[in-house]
Amino acid sequence: MAAMEVLMRASSAIVPSPFIPTSKTQFHKPIFHNIPSKPVFKSSFNRNPSKSRLFTALSSSPTTESVEPPLPEVEIESGKERFDWYSQWYPVMPVCDLDKTKPQGKRILGIDLVVWWDRNEDEWKVFDDMCPHRLAPLSEGRIDQWGRLQCVYHGWCFGGNGDCKLIPQAPSDGPPVHTFKKACVAVYPSTVQHDIVWVWPNADPQYKDIITKKKPPYFPALDDPSYTKLMGNRDIPYGYDVLIENLMDPAHVPYAHYGLMRTRTPTVKVDREGGRPLETRVKKLDVNGYAATQEGSNMKFFAPCIFHAFAGSDTDTDPEVDPGNGSATSSESQKAPPPKRSLSLIFMCVPVSPGNSRLIWTFPRNFGVWIDKIVPRWMFHIGQNLILDSDLYLLHVEERKIMEIGSTNWQKICFVPTKSDALVVGFRRWLNKYAGGEIDWKGKFSGALPPTPPREQLMDRYWTHVVNCKSCRTAYKGLNALEVLLQIVSVISIGIVAAVKQNMMLMAARTAIVSAAIVCFAASKWLAHFIYKTFHYHDYNHAFV
Repeated sequence: MAAMEVLMRASSAIVPSPFIPTSKTQFHKPIFHNIPSKPVFKSSFNRNPSKSRLFTALSSSPTTESVEPPLPEVEIESGKERFDWYSQWYPVMPVCDLDKTKPQGKRILGIDLVVWWDRNEDEWKVFDDMCPHRLAPLSEGRIDQWGRLQCVYHGWCFGGNGDCKLIPQAPSDGPPVHTFKKACVAVYPSTVQHDIVWVWPNADPQYKDIITKKKPPYFPALDDPSYTKLMGNRDIPYGYDVLIENLMDPAHVPYAHYGLMRTRTPTVKVDREGGRPLETRVKKLDVNGYAATQEGSNMKFFAPCIFHAFAGSDTDTDPEVDPGNGSATSSESQKAPPPKRSLSLIFMCVPVSPGNSRLIWTFPRNFGVWIDKIVPRWMFHIGQNLILDSDLYLLHVEERKIMEIGSTNWQKICFVPTKSDALVVGFRRWLNKYAGGEIDWKGKFSGALPPTPPREQLMDRYWTHVVNCKSCRTAYKGLNALEVLLQIVSVISIGIVAAVKQNMMLMAARTAIVSAAIVCFAASKWLAHFIYKTFHYHDYNHAFV
């Protein structure tokens, strides 16, 4: 249970407070870090003393036992297996937050994509967000009356296969220039799984039917009708590697999210927040990711995007990576009935561009399902966004410090002597061994991070979440309308009192109307403040919590 509680707040654990597990609750599979006192991966990798080494951290506090590193030294080497960032499935957006009536732009791995609903084929399509005519963004276009994607710069129209259907400027009696290959738009393989649109970021024709050979990771709970699985998404102003490390780090929760998340009270408190040693062990690290255990809980990193935390053995209901094609498959033990109370945390971390990432989260559970049916989704996002905000600035600055020394030199400046850092160290090991220590951007970026904007802009919620979340967007419009209505009622009430002669209205009625006007005005002011803090900017001052 200790690991469960840590799990709920670690990883920037954005689980709404009503769902913090009790001692009877089981995670489908939690995975957090505690590094074993003895090195793991002893014989998994060949070592070359001539190569630079990484992760030589010592174990935690001094003891009478021999001091050993929480993880073995990691060599910066290419190895026989090289991780291909462009031969993987990436989550684009939850279907519930996409609009079938208009195209929407998204960026993954520095590639600008447009996602749109092809009603002629009844499926979501993902195209290159660039019209072949003059390179205008198709995401700013529209879906015409025949269900085609139309560029609004010159009206070129495209079908679901990327083929150009119409060039208005081409004469009808001239050559059919719309049939030329150069008039087509690149189409990326895509699929819908777990009510999420996924994309394969390689438009080469050889990958057209890649879904028949390799599928996105599969989680049975997300297709189980007895589970609830509200989803959320947010664009994050720091990179994919920092994001996924933060989600793998339970030790920061009592401090970075103090006052926002309940944590287990240790037997002996060393400080107000109640931080404590965490026993985490990393195992089974290969090109597809790695697994870890923490005090009876389990965690798995499915490269490159998914971090899954759950309870029980790692053969209960967690998908395993198929070494044959890299897709996630279910083990035979998945046929066993699930625990009576089950909760798992699934985080999907998408590399967008240097200094930018996207987080999609869902916490499937089979208890308290009725709550999600009566409480609007946007209300859960209030607390979840606040948790993300409470360490956002810290991580934004941290990333710039890492950039100054280079990601492959991470260990030279970061001192990670305790077992609570095992998952983070494991991720850096995976990144260095199989991906050369960095994301392959295909030369699209210089490597420099974007400048740091003012704090209010950095922690903006509207453009990073609200516009991309259907429930929050609807609530935002509704609450703004209510604010205006309250102001109108207040003005009208005062106007009535002023217009009606004093002897024509009872004093009690006049008092009641004035009181109502004051209440409406005050309510509108409070609502304006609530809207701003909920949907725009809510700072978190760590010095005064």
